[in-house]
Amino acid sequence: MKILDTKFVQGFIKMADDGYRQGWHERNGGNLSYRLRTEEAESIKPRMNFRDEWFPIGTSVPGLAGEFFLVTGSGKYFRNIIVDPEVCIAIIELDEAGENYRICWGLVEGGRPTSELASHLMNHEVKKDVTGGAHRVIYHAHTTNIIALTYILPLDDRTFTRELWEMATECPVVFPDGVGVVEWMVPGGRDIAVETSRLMKKYNAVIWAHHGMFCSGEDFDTTFGLMHTIEKSAEILLKVLAVSPVKRQTITAQNFRDLAVGFGLTLPEEFLYEK
Repeated sequence: MKILDTKFVQGFIKMADDGYRQGWHERNGGNLSYRLRTEEAESIKPRMNFRDEWFPIGTSVPGLAGEFFLVTGSGKYFRNIIVDPEVCIAIIELDEAGENYRICWGLVEGGRPTSELASHLMNHEVKKDVTGGAHRVIYHAHTTNIIALTYILPLDDRTFTRELWEMATECPVVFPDGVGVVEWMVPGGRDIAVETSRLMKKYNAVIWAHHGMFCSGEDFDTTFGLMHTIEKSAEILLKVLAVSPVKRQTITAQNFRDLAVGFGLTLPEEFLYEK
């Protein structure tokens, strides 16, 4: 089977295009990565071109040593992925120390994987560990309404989680662990990767102040759905705040506890404070 025809590559392309159509990927903004299953990597090895040149990741991820990842390219536009995927995305292999990578397919006109590769791989390593290998997708997008909220709300997990939960009943069902928040940091470096991966031990979604959001999930649909739900909640909150700074009614802490019972959820009490 041709690499472009595989289900995981087609799913990757569709998710990238869905994000672009939401308006989350202006110019070359955002990035996406997928950790291949062993059987997926084995099925396409005859069609991969294993280049001799290895490049440093910029960090060490021994928990991912020898694994393969499908990633977006640095400087590539999400709007072009569906048009010419072999130019815009790549499959990379990590070395046996988890410190270097090489390109095995894609980026046919040159280039490197996303400039935030270190952040992606450090978070893949964390999520692989805490989910027993279930999570395979890491997604970063410039979600408009979430970015706007980072100029208004206090930059802490407690406030963001509770405010976002209150905007729609499904929110605590979709992200029952809440969301993490990272204050503004220079993107693409080790510091933001370390801070994000620390929060990813607890959450599946982390907000980057004045920048966007970082989400993890088992597959493309789950990860995109998480990002979409949180961003829609932020949109509702902004509309509420635009009309009135005071909510006449809302979902209460006790309502959330009742919801948890009804849906078999465990909602952290730290977010169920009285307001």
